[in-house]
Amino acid sequence: MSATQETATLGGGCFWCLEAVFKDLRGVTAVMSGYAGGHVANPDYHAVCTGRTGHAEVVQLTFDPAQVSYADILRVFFTIHDPTTKDRQGNDVGPQYRSIILTHSDAQAETARAVMREITDEQLWPNRLVTEIEPLTTFYPAEPEHHDYFARNPYSGYCQVVIAPKVTKFRKHFTDKLKREAAE
Repeated sequence: MSATQETATLGGGCFWCLEAVFKDLRGVTAVMSGYAGGHVANPDYHAVCTGRTGHAEVVQLTFDPAQVSYADILRVFFTIHDPTTKDRQGNDVGPQYRSIILTHSDAQAETARAVMREITDEQLWPNRLVTEIEPLTTFYPAEPEHHDYFARNPYSGYCQVVIAPKVTKFRKHFTDKLKREAAE
């Protein structure tokens, strides 16, 4: 990672959904699905799905802050998932689907709190935000079959019913922040 790159780690339900959206965000140079926020070393997908490892499904983004701010990444994040449902996103239920921002610095934690206040003040969601903010301790990349899931499986039922609408919503609300190839 160069000096001009930063890292963000976010969980908002299924990591396939977040990955598909953030891959289209201008300034994001890499997106990796994985697990964080738990207490078991080297978890795998099946262990995380039990809800007993403490991990959330997350994405870790590498981004260029000259092209997209951390605050704007969080604004996208709060638009593409429901941050008002504890341990749940739609039909996905369990602590692995919680809304969480895992910060890489005190500055990120401060920005996360400020953006949460902004989202609350704007009443983007009718209910109280339950998004957790905590420092990242360890990030574990997900297994290869989870990487680029939407791009590799665009016609699967889950992708059509759950992921595609989130990508469409993102593209509609953040047209000015799309990578050129996503806008075409």
